[in-house]
Amino acid sequence: MRFAFRALFGILVELILFAAIAGAQLGNSGSIEGIVKDPSGGVVANATVEIANPVSGYSRTAVTGRDGAFRFTNVPFNPYHLSVTAQGFAGFTQDVEVRSTVVTKVDVLLRLGQQATTVNVTETGGDLLENDPTNHVDVDRELFQKVPLESATSSVSSLVTLTTPGVAADSNGLFHGLGDHAQNSFSVDGQPITDQQSKVFSNQIPSESIQSLEVISGAPPAEFGDKTSLVIKVTTRSGLGVDVPHGSVVASYGSFGTPSISADLAYGGKNWGNFIAMSGLRSGRFLDPPEATTLHDAGNEENVFDRVDYKFSDANTAQLNLGYTRSWFQTPNSFDAQSAAGWSAPCAPPHLAGCGGLGPDGSPVGPQDQKAKIGTFNMAPSFVHLIGTTAVATVGAFIRQDQFNYYPSANPFADFTPNLQSDSIAQSRRLTNAGLRSDISYVKGMHNFKAGVTYEQTFLTENDSFGVVDPNLLASLTDANGNPCQVNGVNLAAPCTTLAPIDLTAGGAYHFFRGHTDVKQLGLYVQDSITKGNWTFNLGIRGDLYNGLTVQRQAEPRLGIAYDIKPTNTILRVSYARTMETPFNENLVLSSGGCGDAVVNALQAALQGYPCISNPLSPGWRNEFHAGFQQAFGRYLVVDAEYIWKYTHFAYDFSVFGNTPITYPIEWDRSKIPGYLLRASMPDFHGVTAYFVASSVAARFFQPQVSGIGVTPVGQGGGGVFRIDHDENFNQTTHLQYQPWKRGPWLGFNWRYDSGLVAGAVPFATSANPNDPGYIVDLTGLSADQQIQAGLFCGNVFPTLSAPLTTCAGNLYGSNLVKIPAPGTENDDKNPPRIQPRNLFDIAVGDDDLFHGDRYKWSLQFTMINMTNKTALYTFLSTFSGTHYVTPRAETIELGFHF
Repeated sequence: MRFAFRALFGILVELILFAAIAGAQLGNSGSIEGIVKDPSGGVVANATVEIANPVSGYSRTAVTGRDGAFRFTNVPFNPYHLSVTAQGFAGFTQDVEVRSTVVTKVDVLLRLGQQATTVNVTETGGDLLENDPTNHVDVDRELFQKVPLESATSSVSSLVTLTTPGVAADSNGLFHGLGDHAQNSFSVDGQPITDQQSKVFSNQIPSESIQSLEVISGAPPAEFGDKTSLVIKVTTRSGLGVDVPHGSVVASYGSFGTPSISADLAYGGKNWGNFIAMSGLRSGRFLDPPEATTLHDAGNEENVFDRVDYKFSDANTAQLNLGYTRSWFQTPNSFDAQSAAGWSAPCAPPHLAGCGGLGPDGSPVGPQDQKAKIGTFNMAPSFVHLIGTTAVATVGAFIRQDQFNYYPSANPFADFTPNLQSDSIAQSRRLTNAGLRSDISYVKGMHNFKAGVTYEQTFLTENDSFGVVDPNLLASLTDANGNPCQVNGVNLAAPCTTLAPIDLTAGGAYHFFRGHTDVKQLGLYVQDSITKGNWTFNLGIRGDLYNGLTVQRQAEPRLGIAYDIKPTNTILRVSYARTMETPFNENLVLSSGGCGDAVVNALQAALQGYPCISNPLSPGWRNEFHAGFQQAFGRYLVVDAEYIWKYTHFAYDFSVFGNTPITYPIEWDRSKIPGYLLRASMPDFHGVTAYFVASSVAARFFQPQVSGIGVTPVGQGGGGVFRIDHDENFNQTTHLQYQPWKRGPWLGFNWRYDSGLVAGAVPFATSANPNDPGYIVDLTGLSADQQIQAGLFCGNVFPTLSAPLTTCAGNLYGSNLVKIPAPGTENDDKNPPRIQPRNLFDIAVGDDDLFHGDRYKWSLQFTMINMTNKTALYTFLSTFSGTHYVTPRAETIELGFHF
């Protein structure tokens, strides 16, 4: 292992130094340029040049200048059809592939003849294929602008979920890629971003700033590390070369009192450009709530993105990305939280004021009022230097910061919710990620070579303050001998004596936990994509050095092979990757060292029932294998299929701190994730565009828990296997889009089916024998509100807030929203409780040019999410996210002005 690192480091040192001297950035886009000439060799001015990818929907047009030259910049890595038309000449077509930041040169020689008004650029089904060993999905702005998306505040997550196979949908913009919790990363113009992208953790890049996405679900190439279940490569919009400014102003209003406004502007010249996008919205349903109705769920978000490009010369270009997003939102209430249910029953001494809606001080408690605020700042400068016609050297820097603040209710006793929250907590958490990166790309003959390095440091600061607000918590605890540690309000032994100072119901005060660490990461890689005849070989090796609360070093080979069977328009591919999976950074310090704090130790031990152990989280390692094919059927259908096997040592998940809304990362011993992915795409056929994605991925995790708060003590818990709560048997998305003519009205339609994630702690009958006590389901562990949230029933009896179910015979017990195993059949691996399957239908209709303008255009769009108003759950009592309902029927009307 050390020899491999030294060899890799030695190879890269000179390349990295050279790239830094040359001055240059890793990017997700390239450029195409060339000169159009006539048969005599003279240049042809005013020729129209178009590049298009019929699968992703990408299309750009340029007109040659007086010198016959054309240039397309900021072109995402993909194959393209290039077509040229000019007065007095026959049409010209050629396939062009952009796979590197090295400029792609195209020589165009036109033949004399009658001008072609249209050029057929898709001659064979093989033109729809990519001879690439790495499975991925390409989505351009032209396509995703017409996909009905559920959430404006997490539209990127919605887009990835709806267009990519292997993605399980969760609440609040969270998505689970290929069976993992959130081991996903973004590469925004080459900048790595690995923050969790749920709305309750971080702010996403605004969709207005995105030109295209490439979502890698196959074995990741060597240039990608850290978190690689899904790698989402984002190419942002640019103003470089935009001689005539263009932009848009769009305003909308929708259900739940949701107004929004956005504006973008691109302008520049031959050697410079600027693109800026701004947006803001407010909603009465900002997060997905735990009830079918909306209680205490307002929020707002504002963001700005700016990209500046400047060409010092044909060989040197600088780019600067700037962004800031602020979101503020309420934590949605359940009926229990809204009605202060924890204080509605009589209380025993020492809370002499009694309850009945009153706190220990005798004042009304009132509804829970928890809130959060997230501020995200990002800056990423970079520089690109062309070396001749075959190489590009790049260097870049980046800094990104998430400032997260969680605010408890002004009256801390309002934070007490039976069975869910026994502590009031406030948090101020800062995650700052800063780094440098450099690479060199070389394209010559059959080789597409790249070598590079990324160094980054993540600074974590965690400040938590919490106190007990459950008036009965200490009285329910026992000491080391199993005896009550509190008798008649007197604390006699630990853990009561340790927790008494933070028992706010008895005059205690908040306890403060402070944590800080600095995680250093170095990644080095060498890779080469070799094309020889019908074969493509991806060869690479990556070295990762992780130095955080633990230290880990790994060498990670990457290999991929693809073969193009041209007579049948078939691509066969296999790939392998060894990866180092890094811990989540959100609340990493608390998770890794919290049990060293006496109060945290006592609280966790009291609630989990065994000693509090918090081993520091270490990077895990994974071996993953992929095998798949791509098949074109004629010119209008391409099918992509993949089978995956992922075996991970030290697999990540999340747990909950105490009984609070704060979550932290943990590690299980290992996981095994097999599954299949399927995508079928139909390019434009007489105005109809469609795609279908489907997947089945099993997320099997193996006990015990090995790190993070809650480590299983030695001798307790074996190697049992269970399905993690982001496991889903099957999901699919079908998208249809129709636009009868290019500037006419259009329609977009989604059908999403989810078989259901694994549910949390829902009761079930443990025996199939009616005479066995296990046949009777005990429901007293759930409040009446939780029973309603789960859609439970006993025969024809349904719970109400005033009359919960208590017990039910197994043959009468069921749920409208959760799929509960039949009596005696529950198995944590083979047959766990799951959310009921759901079908959701969305539609959008619009016209991008209402009045058929040329320079100025007006657009109008109407979107309806969940057309049938289906009542369904994302999750129920999930360890990570709790209970959340999907969005009910929601309509939005949008008016835009474009110039």
